[in-house]
Amino acid sequence: MPATLTAAIVTWRPDPALLEKTVASLARAAARARSSGTLSGATLFLIDNGPAESLPVVSAAASHWDASLGAAEIVTGHGNLGYGRANNLVLPRLESDFHLVLNPDVEIDPEAIDAALRSFAVHPEVGLLAPAAFAPDGQREYLCKRYPSPGVLLLRGFAPAFLRKRFAVALARYEMRDAIGDRFVAGVPLASGCFLLVRTPLLRALGGFDPRYFMYFEDYDLSLRVASRATVAYEPAVRIVHHGGEAARKGLRHIGWFAASALRFFSRHGWRARS
Repeated sequence: MPATLTAAIVTWRPDPALLEKTVASLARAAARARSSGTLSGATLFLIDNGPAESLPVVSAAASHWDASLGAAEIVTGHGNLGYGRANNLVLPRLESDFHLVLNPDVEIDPEAIDAALRSFAVHPEVGLLAPAAFAPDGQREYLCKRYPSPGVLLLRGFAPAFLRKRFAVALARYEMRDAIGDRFVAGVPLASGCFLLVRTPLLRALGGFDPRYFMYFEDYDLSLRVASRATVAYEPAVRIVHHGGEAARKGLRHIGWFAASALRFFSRHGWRARS
C-alpha cells in the first residue's frame, strides 16, 4: 500500500529564492514517488519562527507546493521557539506513515522520496534515514557522524585550517569518511537535522525533539533516542544538495547556541567519544 508523508520546514528570515527551491524540489520528489506508486499523498507544514514581515516570503514559497499532493499549511505567530520546539508544534497532528524534517536550505533530488520509501520497505528495522548530501559545487558532504569528543567538535567548528589538517584523521573518523559513500550503511550513530526521514509512529512515541535544545545538537540527541528503539541508516539513493554552513560562520549568537547545546548534549549522553 502506498505510504503517506508529512514534512516540516522551520524558517527564520529565510532566503526567498532558496526556500522556494526547497519547497519545489520536495513537491517534485513527492509527485515522482506518487507516480511510481510508493506514495499516496503528502502534507507540508511551513513553520515560521520569524517576525511578521517574513510571512510574505514563506507564503510565496508555499505557492510552489503541488496542491494535488495534499495541503501546505503555514504555522506562524509563535515567535522564535528554536528549531526543535518549532518542529514539535505539528507533532500532535502527524497522522502519516513517515515524517520528513527538512531545512529551508536543502534541494531534494527528484528520486529521493521514492528511493527512501523503497529503502524503508526493504529494511523494516530502520526507523530513521539519512541522505547522501552534496554541496552546490558537487562535493560530497558528510552529514552522518560518529559520536564526537568535545575536542573534535572544537577543531571541526572553530580551528584554523592548518590545525584541522594536523588532526585530519580524527576529523575524518568523526565524519565517517571511511563508511559513507555509495553503499547502504546501517547503525549510523548520529544524523544531521537538515534532512531526517523518520517513521512517524516512532517519532511520536519519542515525543519529537527535546525542547531543551534551542538550536544545534537536537538532531544528534534524537538520533541516539531513535537508535534505542530502531536502526538509524544512511541511504545513498536518497540524494540532496545542502546549502548550509557551520555555526562559526554565522556569528556570535550561533556560537553561543552551539556551546549551550553542546554542554547539554554531553552532560546527558557522555563526554567521551564512543568506539
